[in-house]
Amino acid sequence: MSMAGNLRKVTSLGRVGGLRKVARLARRRPRVDLSHHARSPLGSAVVNCVAYEDGVRIPAGQDLVDAVRRVRKSDDGFVWLGLHEPTDQEFAGIAQLFDLHPLAVEDAIDAHQRPKLERYGDTLFAVFKTVCYVEHTELTATSEVVNTGEIMVFVGQDFVITVRHGRHGSLGPLREGLEGDPQQLAKGPAAVLHAIADHVVDDYLQVTDSVQADIDQVETDVFAANGARVDPGRIYQLKRELLELKRAVAPLHRPLQELATRPIRVIDPEIQAYFRDVSDHQLRATEQIAAFDELLNSILQAHLAQVTVAQNEDMRKITAWAAMIAVPTMVCGVYGMNFEHMPELRWQFGYPMVIGLISVVCLALYRSFRRNGWL
Repeated sequence: MSMAGNLRKVTSLGRVGGLRKVARLARRRPRVDLSHHARSPLGSAVVNCVAYEDGVRIPAGQDLVDAVRRVRKSDDGFVWLGLHEPTDQEFAGIAQLFDLHPLAVEDAIDAHQRPKLERYGDTLFAVFKTVCYVEHTELTATSEVVNTGEIMVFVGQDFVITVRHGRHGSLGPLREGLEGDPQQLAKGPAAVLHAIADHVVDDYLQVTDSVQADIDQVETDVFAANGARVDPGRIYQLKRELLELKRAVAPLHRPLQELATRPIRVIDPEIQAYFRDVSDHQLRATEQIAAFDELLNSILQAHLAQVTVAQNEDMRKITAWAAMIAVPTMVCGVYGMNFEHMPELRWQFGYPMVIGLISVVCLALYRSFRRNGWL
């Protein structure tokens, strides 16, 4: 039976069976290859399960229990299990086999965790928030810009277990890249942990570059000739999406610092230098997000100022026209009073004189307002 095929039996045992029962089931039942999710029957959460010795992948054909015993006996290899959104029942047997802490198992199954690093004896438990940029033809007040997921990693002396949540963040290409570098992979599970951290942080930088393009477009629209008519909901939506990105990136700084500086048994000192490089990239992504947030605040304030200026201009135009209309209204109102003795009522040129006076005053007001930029 293939190693990943036997893993299916482990995930179905829950808390009932142990290592011996796993072995007995492996001998009695048909062997199924679960080394790839596309060939995984019954919707198993197992994406991949591979063993390595001296950085080289061990050929398929042995079961999980034998592989674990082999790498523990040789002291030169490790097992890498990849899972996608496992259930309690699917993960219970794995947790028992590798003696994982119940609190870490609960976090791995429930997801929705902050990026963090925890130590349970000789096992490390790391949580990474994965992000991806959602392509859109036009940014609107309801556009989704950033989508997030999670990768939980259990790291021991001879095993790595990755639990992925979300539809993105596949580790298949990462695994292939590591297998193409046996010298790096020979450094053990810590090399896998570093590769995952580096992969996640690189995605942060790519997403921030894409978000910057959206911010640049909004900035251009706001400072265009009709910038006051830009929907402010687009700016608020970008700020919301940027906040989600910040929640994924910023908390990872402390875990990476611990991996890069503190002595940890399962982390080779050579690998810690690589974690320092990842930490630098994460800090760069954090600084970019903070700068974007400040820029969006400035854009929003500029937009509100433009709206205020536009409203003031409209009020000045209304006021100017109201002033010109007030002149004939006043004159006509005076001559509309029903008094018997009023000047010029019986004069032959009284009417033309009043019309001419109104026209001259209104024209003077119009030219004055135009000269001052009110019209």
